[in-house]
Amino acid sequence: MKALSRYCIFFTIILLLSACVSTTQPSAKHVTDDYVTDAGRVFGTFYKIKYASNGKDVKTEYLAALATVDTALSTFNKQSTITRINQSPDSVLLEEKDSLFIKVYNKACEISTITNGAFDITVAPLVNAYGFGFAPDRSTPDSVLAELRNYVGWKKVSLSPAGYIKKDNPNIKLDASAIAKGFGSDEVARVLRKNGINDFMVEVGGEVVCSGVNDQGKVWRIGINKPIEDSTMLTFETQRIVQIDGKALATSGNYLQYYYKNGTKYAHTIDPCSGKPVNHTLLSSSILADDCMTADALATACMVIGVDSAMSLINSLPNVEGYFIYAGKNGEYLEKHTNGFKFKQ
Repeated sequence: MKALSRYCIFFTIILLLSACVSTTQPSAKHVTDDYVTDAGRVFGTFYKIKYASNGKDVKTEYLAALATVDTALSTFNKQSTITRINQSPDSVLLEEKDSLFIKVYNKACEISTITNGAFDITVAPLVNAYGFGFAPDRSTPDSVLAELRNYVGWKKVSLSPAGYIKKDNPNIKLDASAIAKGFGSDEVARVLRKNGINDFMVEVGGEVVCSGVNDQGKVWRIGINKPIEDSTMLTFETQRIVQIDGKALATSGNYLQYYYKNGTKYAHTIDPCSGKPVNHTLLSSSILADDCMTADALATACMVIGVDSAMSLINSLPNVEGYFIYAGKNGEYLEKHTNGFKFKQ
């Protein structure tokens, strides 16, 4: 899933009175008392995990879980479920080994429904055409972009009770980049809980799941970055800090992945309905939810619809909270958030 690095909105993970492993280093692991900290590369981005081990080393198990997610959702894995679907001209029979893909596909359809298509895993042809996907090409003329819209629409793909996933057109391509990292974090959290580990922080490419307390016995604190425009992805400053226990946090934004062409800025978030990169004041969308793949997908949808519609959407959903940073008239950072999104003062 190398293309996932194009969508990473990295968090500052604040581990009280202890240092995180740098994400610029190779995979590494160290133990502080009974807490294990591990970091490395996955899906073309970085992961960081810290947990109260209770004497257990579960790295092999959670890395295997991440590899299984890659086998289901990576557009760079020629043997993955999603690649088989993309290469098929019409329908593919999904089997038991494709269960993770089915789980994510069903969640994607759920989010597409509640967002009126603002989240859409069939947006891949347009994402690629604008240069942000698994087959980037920024030279696509407007006439071709208009045609590509015919291949985008989550209702143009269906999963039958018999297990066949069918595409209405062979040119339809799926891309799970906007949900896969969150699902990866969920899968690591699942492995930890299965092993009786309930105090942990898991982050995959900026999508975070936290449970219990850190090695200081305090609730995990996660920093949300200022949306500083920087295509090098090297500038990070903390805007807000949120305390998280038993929740997932995902952030999406347009301030790291963009380019200019003929004086026009193109951001990586594509509106599936208009077929164009979004162009509004919302800079960053952070969502708290019970699971990280829901938070991940909703964060993307909110970036598509803009700050006011995002506030209305998140306020309408149970057990979901949102925090949005948007640009003021003079370029200053302004904020809106739902009542349940609590910050550390």
